[in-house]
Amino acid sequence: MKNVAILGYGTIGSGVYQVIRQNNSHVSRRAGDEVRVKYVLDIREFPGDPVESVLVHDVEIILQDPEVDVVVEVMGGTKPAYDFVKRAILAGKSVCTSNKELVAKHGAELLRLAKERNINFFFEASVGGGIPVIRPMSSSLTPDHIEEISGILNGTTNYILTKMTEEGLPFDTVLKEAQEKGYAERNPEADVEGYDACRKIAILASLAYEKQVDFEDIYTEGISAITKEDLEYAGSLGGAVKLLGMARKDNGKVVAMVAPFLVSGDSPLASVRGVFNAILVRGDMLGDVMFYGKGAGKLATASAVVADVIEAIRKNGRTDEVFWSEEKRELGSVDAFSTRYLVRIKGTGRMEEIEKAFGEVEYLKPVAGGETAFLTESMTGKAFREAVGDMELISRIRVL
Repeated sequence: MKNVAILGYGTIGSGVYQVIRQNNSHVSRRAGDEVRVKYVLDIREFPGDPVESVLVHDVEIILQDPEVDVVVEVMGGTKPAYDFVKRAILAGKSVCTSNKELVAKHGAELLRLAKERNINFFFEASVGGGIPVIRPMSSSLTPDHIEEISGILNGTTNYILTKMTEEGLPFDTVLKEAQEKGYAERNPEADVEGYDACRKIAILASLAYEKQVDFEDIYTEGISAITKEDLEYAGSLGGAVKLLGMARKDNGKVVAMVAPFLVSGDSPLASVRGVFNAILVRGDMLGDVMFYGKGAGKLATASAVVADVIEAIRKNGRTDEVFWSEEKRELGSVDAFSTRYLVRIKGTGRMEEIEKAFGEVEYLKPVAGGETAFLTESMTGKAFREAVGDMELISRIRVL
């Protein structure tokens, strides 16, 4: 028998408990041994819930029990999750987590500590919820040099942009609806300002380029300034605006960012609607591979966590090799990132001024009065800022 302890009985923790109990025979058969949840840690009581029989309030019970083989951390945040997870690993217990903040900040260290003890630190559910992308990047795509990762990594922002596009509604109206449906938190800042996606692309970039990418170093821009007019221009070009997390080699350096992009209609990312996520990985040999599915949700995420539990049990004293060094990778400046831009400036009849600053451009039919909209040629962020000068900029969106 293999014993599992779950730290946290919130949405994901209760989902993990449900999956292991409801699908126990299947989970145990795949793990090669009977799997049992011995403890669930939470500070709260849950009267009438089946979890009562295994509920504990003191983490020491779990950390000091030699019969606990795998610890599942689904508390969120880094305090006290980091301390609990590190101590579990030092005690010789494999750890599986969905905690993106923890993995982005401490993933490389925890991987090293696990390897030193011939156990595992798994975090498939930390990026993309139920979408399997971490393990394929660490195993199936190992022959390739990863040239680029670009992904819709946050279902809340994708839902908002989808509704704005399809129904012509303003941001504030759709955000309120998303909150009412439970797709957005009461304080939606982490989602709509791109912080959630930032931590996820930091994890993917660290795996792809094998050194620690600090999320604090990643240029991050959200969607709160996107208007329905921006989306109309994108639609007129046959594309869609998506909040993307991106990391790629550009001018010899790794550049990472989170920002709204105008995605062309022939990209598979353009058709990803609602709360779904998609991650496009480009290898130098394989080319493009896309991972698509539900990026969040109780049972989708819990399923990915339990898959990690099964893998940790099957490894039984063998550590998966994950190339993620604690050495920090210095990112290239986003100013050097080259792309086209969709630009809107105030005023009309300014072609001569625009072409003098930007060179050859493609003008778009205005969707609002008193403005000029155009597409630039590919240029760096620094060149764009210099070109726009003191023009009255309404908006600018990068083009993928």
